[in-house]
Amino acid sequence: MRLRNAVIWLFAFGAMVLAGAASSSRWEHVPSKDHARANPLTGQNEAIEAGRTIYRDHCLQCHKVDGRGDGRKKPSLRSARVSGASDGDIEWFLRQGDLAHGMPSWSNLPEAQRWQLVAYLRSIQ
Repeated sequence: MRLRNAVIWLFAFGAMVLAGAASSSRWEHVPSKDHARANPLTGQNEAIEAGRTIYRDHCLQCHKVDGRGDGRKKPSLRSARVSGASDGDIEWFLRQGDLAHGMPSWSNLPEAQRWQLVAYLRSIQ
């Protein structure tokens, strides 16, 4: 019985460690071709304003007006983790989503709108 409990505990501990590693390093799953992509709309005021509208319509509910989230399940978009990600990382993440952590895929948005959203996110960091 003790051995069985020890095995169960080790399995549960290992699963928690792996889950923590996966959630803390989502960017490492971005393919290198996507990681290297640059936002073609960087610094364009019209793109930033369009991104603000997209944010309001699709992101504000979870990430709040200021992009700081709720500090729990809805993360801050002003964090070092996000600001340190490449534009390609962010666009990839928007396209893929992460339903296990409550982030829907925005692949239904046209690519240009995802880049507008990236431009807006960069503007609030």
